[in-house]
Amino acid sequence: MKAMTDFFKLIANENMKIYSRVRTWVMIGILAAFNVLMPVLMYLTGASMDLWTSFTWTESFTFMLNTIFTVVIAADMVAGEFTWGTIKLLLIRPWSRGKILMSKFLALILFSLLGTMIVAVVGMLSSALLFSGESAISLSSEGAGMEASALLLLTDYIELFVIALIAFMISTAFRSSSLAIGLSMLMLFTKDLFGLLLNPEKYEWAKYILFLHIDLSDYIHSSVGPGGVGIGFSIAVLVGYCLIFALVSWWAFSKRDVSA
Repeated sequence: MKAMTDFFKLIANENMKIYSRVRTWVMIGILAAFNVLMPVLMYLTGASMDLWTSFTWTESFTFMLNTIFTVVIAADMVAGEFTWGTIKLLLIRPWSRGKILMSKFLALILFSLLGTMIVAVVGMLSSALLFSGESAISLSSEGAGMEASALLLLTDYIELFVIALIAFMISTAFRSSSLAIGLSMLMLFTKDLFGLLLNPEKYEWAKYILFLHIDLSDYIHSSVGPGGVGIGFSIAVLVGYCLIFALVSWWAFSKRDVSA
C-alpha cells in the first residue's frame, strides 16, 4: 500500500512539473480558444450544418493541436531533466528508474487526456450553442452523428498516443527534446506519403509499416484497411510497435548511464 502511495506521489510530482510551467497553460488556453473559435467562424460564415457536423469539423483541426502540444510535453519529459540538470536529483531518490519512467509516461497520458477532454467538451458545447437550432434531424441521424464523432475522437486519440510514445522514446534515447519534436512531427505529417510510396497493394511487406496503420479513422466507414487488412490486424501492428517503443525507452533510461 505504501509503495502504491509513493508511486502516486511520484506521478503527482511529474504533473507538478508539467503544470508549473507557463507554456503548459498557454497551450491549454490556445486549445480551448480554438474549440470556441472554430464553431463561431463557421456560424459567422453562414454555414448550414448540425451540431455533430460542426463538432467534427472543429475536432479535425483542434485535435491536431492537441497532438502537437502533447508531443511538446512528451519530448521534454526526459530530455528536459538533462537540459536542466535535474536528472541527478531525481535519481538519488529511493525510486527505481523503471518507476520514474513509468510515472513520467502516466503524467504524459493524463495531459493528453486533459487535452482530449477540452476538445470534446468545449468543442461540443460551442457547436451545440450555435448549431443546435439548425434544421431538425431524426433521432437516428443524431445518434449516428454522435457515434461517428465518438469514434473519430477515439481513433484520433490512438494516433496521438502512438505519436506521443515515439516522441517520448526519442526524448529518452537521445536526450534531445528538439529532435523528439522534429522527428515526431515529421512522422505525423508525412504518414500519408508513405502510403502512396509504399502501396501495400503492390508490396506485401508494406502492410506491416507503422505509418499505414496510425490513422484508424478509415475503419469508421469501411471494414477494409491498407492492403485489404482488417482493423484487428491494424491494432495488432500498432500494439507491436508500441511495445517496441516502450521497451526501447525502458532500456535507454534503465540501462544506460543517465547520470552523466
